[in-house]
Amino acid sequence: MDMQYPVFTAEMKKTHKLLIPNMAPVQFRILAAAMEHEGYNVELLGNCGSHVAEEGLRYVHNDTCYPALLVIGQFLDALESGKYDPAHTALIITQTGGGCRASNYIFLLRKALARAGYGQIPVLSLNFSGLEKGNSLPMTVPFARMLLAAIYYGDLLAALRAQTEPYEENAGDAERLQGKWLDSICSQIRSGKGYSQREMRRTMPRIAAEFAAIPVDRSRKKVKVGVVGEIYVKYSPLGNNDLEKFLASQDCEVNLPGLMGFVQYCAYNISETAQLYGGTFFEKHISDVVLWYIGRMEKVIISALRDNGYHAPLPFRELIHQADGIIGRGNKMGEGWLLTAEMVELVRAGYENIICAQPFGCLPNHICGKGMINKIREVYPTANIAPIDYDPSATRVNQENRIKLMLAVGRERLEEQSAPEQKPAAQMTVIHGGVKRGKQGSGGKEQKEREHRIAG
Repeated sequence: MDMQYPVFTAEMKKTHKLLIPNMAPVQFRILAAAMEHEGYNVELLGNCGSHVAEEGLRYVHNDTCYPALLVIGQFLDALESGKYDPAHTALIITQTGGGCRASNYIFLLRKALARAGYGQIPVLSLNFSGLEKGNSLPMTVPFARMLLAAIYYGDLLAALRAQTEPYEENAGDAERLQGKWLDSICSQIRSGKGYSQREMRRTMPRIAAEFAAIPVDRSRKKVKVGVVGEIYVKYSPLGNNDLEKFLASQDCEVNLPGLMGFVQYCAYNISETAQLYGGTFFEKHISDVVLWYIGRMEKVIISALRDNGYHAPLPFRELIHQADGIIGRGNKMGEGWLLTAEMVELVRAGYENIICAQPFGCLPNHICGKGMINKIREVYPTANIAPIDYDPSATRVNQENRIKLMLAVGRERLEEQSAPEQKPAAQMTVIHGGVKRGKQGSGGKEQKEREHRIAG
């Protein structure tokens, strides 16, 4: 017998507050503004901490995917706080539509709500796959463009701050500028402006130019760290124990590939599936249309970054080929081949120190992330990759210790690169006007041993 659950009706837009789990803080803040323009009363949840996971464990089996446990825990923790009237509260959750359990979180959430005594609270789905017919967020072309704009702007602001903040001369400049532009963009989106391609082409170079004007000292070399992994744990401070803040405390520059890459990956896979396993002409070619549209703004973002002296990601059409010879594009459950391709792109761009963040037991990530590390190292020997599991039973101190070990290798390499001439000179002895090279130390052997332990 089908489980009965309440449906979010059009009238509820006026009477209910819609709670949003916070996966990507910058992008989702603009997304919330887009929903406000559509007439929804929304709130982006900010409750974090170990109590959120504990709340999730009360209603979700601990073998369930960690992101599902956290999202459900964050919702229930918010409802238990007493801040919201259950009779006038609704929840919204995204569904990928793929084979990953992310498509099934909504059913786990409804069961948890019923067990916790909140069975009257409706859950709305945000998806582009036709799931939850009659109970999904109504999608119009202008609204879809606003959601894409939220990701475009969010990715740009996140990249600019990440590449500026480690070098700024006046602490807090990059954070304040990001906040200023977030306020401005959200205000425009709420009033139905700022999301057209013409407006973004005008605004994005201005944003990048203002970040480039922040006084910085780039002579201070930093360990460059890339972060990849399962989409929720990769972006959510709740899911990865504030990973970006921890890396900042370790004096690193962090490269977190943009959320738009995952959107393009999902769009690409529609036609890839039809090409591999059969499908209609429309299914085989719809991805080309979607990627063409997204690609027009992708060029603007890349140009805005490069023209102002920042590192820019590869266009998606080039990213597709980064994992050629390492993993096939038929591996598309969860983050699939994209995870491998992002690691290769990071290594080739100079972000050789990589954290692969994954929920414990996440099969796609263990295959396409952790399972590809040795192969990537064969092709790119400088790759310094540390897979980090996130789980209710995983302790923060163990996670951070593994990251520190990876960073130690990165710092040694940075020191070697910063002093290419001094180090050999220290190992030379002058004999009768000639030069005799001293005995090499065991640093290389120790470094390999550390890398081996990290690969664990």
